Amino acid sequence: MSTLEVNEVFVGRPTVLGTKRDVAVYSAISKSRVGAPFLELGEINLAGDDQADRTVHGGVDKAVYVYPAAHYAAWSEQGFEAAAGDFGENLSVGGTDEFEVRVGDVWTWGDALVQVSQPRTPCFKLAMKTGRKDVIPAMIDSGRSGWYLRVLRAGRVPTSGRMTLEERDPANPTIAEVYVASFTNVARLDEDRRAAYWALLDRVLATPTLSRQYRDGLESAKRRKEERNAG
Repeated sequence: MSTLEVNEVFVGRPTVLGTKRDVAVYSAISKSRVGAPFLELGEINLAGDDQADRTVHGGVDKAVYVYPAAHYAAWSEQGFEAAAGDFGENLSVGGTDEFEVRVGDVWTWGDALVQVSQPRTPCFKLAMKTGRKDVIPAMIDSGRSGWYLRVLRAGRVPTSGRMTLEERDPANPTIAEVYVASFTNVARLDEDRRAAYWALLDRVLATPTLSRQYRDGLESAKRRKEERNAG
């Protein structure tokens, strides 16, 4: 897998998504398809895109959200209405998925150079948009998370066509492996599988290109799991 196909590109600005405890919730998860053949990609956003709260969404390590188009049919089979753009993705792509893409992969996209930084962790705003609270555990259980890109070189990018893989460390974990490391219930594993899990988690944490925010969350989760395991 040395190329992937950009099928559609989506951008959006924060709007009121709904209310929580009678307080308006702002989000840019609702996005519109870009009709122009090209647009500019900056360090933290595509032109016309933004986030409501960059402490948890967007920023340098989450400038672009990519989602495999093949997942839409799987969601529909589970009873979820799913089409391109429904998950707040910026890019709907073909030709790869979480089992192939690795943290640290570097891709050429038009004039830009982008790098895979982490998977997506679903939050309550996805549940609000879909009207389904069970979408969060469904994304975690299925691993159909998509992934984020950081921008190594800004530039003009096409809204369709190919992205080309420029650099990959085969020792780095795949996005699927990062999800296993993030959400596995260690208490349910036998001794051999538990040893394999801790080895995977350490490998993920040792990946230098994993985003700092995601690494911090994993390190905190590791401490909690170790404490429960010891008890």
